[in-house]
Amino acid sequence: MKLVLLHSPLTGPATWRQLVPLLEARGHDVCVPDYRSALAGSPPYYDQITRSIACQAGESSVLIVHSGAGALVPVLASILPLRAAIFVDALLPHPDGARFDTISPEMRVKLMGLARDGRLPRWIDWWPKGAIAAMLGDSVLYAQFADELTAPPLAYFQEKAPSIDMPASLACGYLQLSAGYDAEALRAERHGWPLHRLALHHLATMTDCEAVADALCDLLNVCA
Repeated sequence: MKLVLLHSPLTGPATWRQLVPLLEARGHDVCVPDYRSALAGSPPYYDQITRSIACQAGESSVLIVHSGAGALVPVLASILPLRAAIFVDALLPHPDGARFDTISPEMRVKLMGLARDGRLPRWIDWWPKGAIAAMLGDSVLYAQFADELTAPPLAYFQEKAPSIDMPASLACGYLQLSAGYDAEALRAERHGWPLHRLALHHLATMTDCEAVADALCDLLNVCA
């Protein structure tokens, strides 16, 4: 099966790199698009991001999306032949809503205060010093992850997602990795999606690869 693994717009392909050989060993053809350059210039960002992904994905079959990449699924489903989408500790789509609408007012105020020259700090700098390094627990992994991060444009957080709904025919599943995504997992469950929970952390795709690969394959067996 062809799997297209999408990193968050705030991170890079290192989010998935450790998982690729495990999924390939399970018989899947895996593609990990790198679309960071789509945020380098001016808006509209959703259009540039999804075009970049579509060009790299080719004839895709199943999307597996992490974190903020969940918002991209409706647009990609409208331009790619998808069999299914698996959300991994990911936001559910929010057509006509801005990324800022998905975070707490306190975090929104914090980020606005951190913005400089129209850009926000790298994602790792939003959190207490050392928090992400402790989560990854490996200096090499942390360096690979951190080296790919760029300063995202504030305008991306203010831009409304395209007014495109999820197709009713698209099979979806949800893999929750951390407590921070309780609300999204509950929404997925209310939609009737298959749900698998692992008591790990948001970047467990890099550190607990066997467990994540097994959970993904379980969901793929149900959804795709």
